[in-house]
Amino acid sequence: MTHPDAKLSEKVFADDVERLPTRDGFGKGAIEAGKADENVVVLCADLTESTRAEWFEKEFPERFVEVGIAEQHMAALAAGMAAAGKVPFITSYAAFNPGRNYEQIRTTVALNEANVKVCGMHAGVSVGPDGATHQMLEDIGLMRMLPGMTVIAPGDAEEARKAVVAAAQHTGPVYLRFGRSATPVFTTPDTPFAIGKALLLWESEHPQVALLSTGALSHAAIKAARALAAEGVEALVLHTPTVKPLDEEAVRASAERVRLVVTVEEHQAAGGFGSAVAEFLASAHPLPIVRLGVDDRFGQSGDPDELLAQYGLDAPHIQERVHEALAAL
Repeated sequence: MTHPDAKLSEKVFADDVERLPTRDGFGKGAIEAGKADENVVVLCADLTESTRAEWFEKEFPERFVEVGIAEQHMAALAAGMAAAGKVPFITSYAAFNPGRNYEQIRTTVALNEANVKVCGMHAGVSVGPDGATHQMLEDIGLMRMLPGMTVIAPGDAEEARKAVVAAAQHTGPVYLRFGRSATPVFTTPDTPFAIGKALLLWESEHPQVALLSTGALSHAAIKAARALAAEGVEALVLHTPTVKPLDEEAVRASAERVRLVVTVEEHQAAGGFGSAVAEFLASAHPLPIVRLGVDDRFGQSGDPDELLAQYGLDAPHIQERVHEALAAL
């Protein structure tokens, strides 16, 4: 059953569950953060509408900077602004930010511990028709390797709003990952969120498998858990919006209750969230781990839901992989 402490939407499994892009949460959160702190500024690399940076621009035009198609300059400029006491959010597609400006983020932001918030929009295969060049699947791996970088992949638009507000209040560099396609809003304003904390979404009395998920695929994970329960396979679902620092206490506690851990992410299976979990559990609590993600492939053009199914990341495929992994134990 869904965990009561998660305070999830009553329509979490309904066909008419509200759907919004997580990038909308950025737009709302940036305005909220801007109202709370006049030092919050937003920079964009010629994609104000697509990133929802235009919402902040309309509210605070004097605190918005359009740098043009110059992502590398944007990162360096933001680092300078942070040194002057500003709280800059830099926005573009994740393929370009951090994809194109990684060296500037590494050297001018992370190395200097600059208080810059890097916002990568249109991440994952669910970008859809934009295709492989724009479907960034390596960004979590790139950013979590940077010393001192906090990495957050919100589960839905409401959690994305909270994550942006929390990032503005956090001192130090942060990477925030957002999607383009409309995905289920399964959390509510009352659902807890804190940087570095995971959230138990689904819990059976005697779970055999722990589904550890991040980003919007956490909704697919709880749908898979409900389907598994109907088949007599008990599970728990731990939503982990903060990939770094990983909530090691919650991950260990989940692993200690089960025979199998399955990680779920809309990212390369190598180097991302699943790798972070595996690295930790290898020494903290070794057990079988299956990492579900894109398996050493680039994306392709298509409908977002069809692409998630193609790469084995929708609820039926998660359910199928759990059965296969349990049978192999």
